[in-house]
Amino acid sequence: MSIKETTRRDFIKTAALGTAGVIGLPYIAKSAWTNNSPNDRIVHAVIGTGRRGSGHCKNFAAAKGCELVAVSDVDPQQMTKSLTGLPNEGQIKKYLDFHKLLEDKSIDSVTISTPDHWHTPLAMWALMAGKHVYLEKPCSHNIVESNLLVKAAKKYGKCVQHGTQRRSDGDHIEGIRQLNQGIIGKVHTAKAINHQFRGPIGKALVETPPAGVDYDRWLGPAPKVPFTKNRWHYEWHWFWDYGGGDITNDGVHQIDVAVWALGDKYPNRIVVSGGQYFYKDDHQTPDTQTAIFEYDDTQIIYEMRLWTPDKLEGHDNGNVIYGTDGKMEFGRGGVIVTKGKEQIKIKSPEPVEGILANYLTAVRENNPAKLLSPIEKGSLSVNLCNLANIATRVGSASIQYDPIKETVKCPGFDEKAKALLGRTYRQGYALPFKG
Repeated sequence: MSIKETTRRDFIKTAALGTAGVIGLPYIAKSAWTNNSPNDRIVHAVIGTGRRGSGHCKNFAAAKGCELVAVSDVDPQQMTKSLTGLPNEGQIKKYLDFHKLLEDKSIDSVTISTPDHWHTPLAMWALMAGKHVYLEKPCSHNIVESNLLVKAAKKYGKCVQHGTQRRSDGDHIEGIRQLNQGIIGKVHTAKAINHQFRGPIGKALVETPPAGVDYDRWLGPAPKVPFTKNRWHYEWHWFWDYGGGDITNDGVHQIDVAVWALGDKYPNRIVVSGGQYFYKDDHQTPDTQTAIFEYDDTQIIYEMRLWTPDKLEGHDNGNVIYGTDGKMEFGRGGVIVTKGKEQIKIKSPEPVEGILANYLTAVRENNPAKLLSPIEKGSLSVNLCNLANIATRVGSASIQYDPIKETVKCPGFDEKAKALLGRTYRQGYALPFKG
């Protein structure tokens, strides 16, 4: 079986590419960085310096036309470690209190890469301080937060790029373009696959927080509970007060591609099944989860198994889109169409800015419309993850959401589901933006 490559220029021979009518495909503005003056730079800061945040420190410090000037974290040792080896390491300011960082009017833009329960509050504070925001996924801890954040971004007119980076991958963009033009016929099923082995975390004892750590600020909006190492770096993902498990951590990338492929819209209903079948430890979130997002004539099937290294249909993390004339796969091997015995590798016809460069271009032009992964799109995918989690948590077989009224129906569990649309905020940590 041979694999041939196809680009938009090839495909245009067999389909009329009406680019203006294709949902969610901006095709692609040239970078605003081509002729910028060395003195015309974006001043950037990073809030949250863990695994993702330390990467942001390095990437923004190295980005053309950008200067990293400050970081903030409740863990001073982690904050110092994130700056090690950077060219201007000694000049970068360090803040335990993010409010002090945001008071600096010279800062144009911030990354937010904290634990998830701080994402929306921090993004709101940053927008209200006049900053553009690169926001790691998921954008929110809950649906009320997602919706308010979209409103805040619109009100303050700043760029909010969501860290679902497949939307800035040129081959993905070209694949979605050709998908919408019918390369595999009518699409009736899109699979979002999250298959990987994540080891147990065990049971952790209560202990004193590490020296210098502002644990109360780390808890923030969440209830006050004693410190354990399983609530700390990275493992917080598996506690409902701080994260949404792996569907919002890793699965959101695959769900985002599937939603993008189907036109960025809410489903009529979500059918769910799953729970904790493998872990016998401090985990609260599921290790096994299936969610079917039902539309009028198509569906998204999300399958998550955290106890197996075995791939599903050839993918650990990826997508398979099924149409009447073939299938399209998005995975580590690229974007591949299979039609009978023929395989076609989809390639972008021209270079595309990566998600960070695209963000900086949009910031430079003060133009949120230039973003490839704007908060409006990111919030939709995150909300679908959160809705699947709500149904899983209350034990319902299905859930329906009205994005206009922002209301939920969950047979037999309406009140419990409604309560999980938002959260109760600890005194002193309420959302700064109310809509």
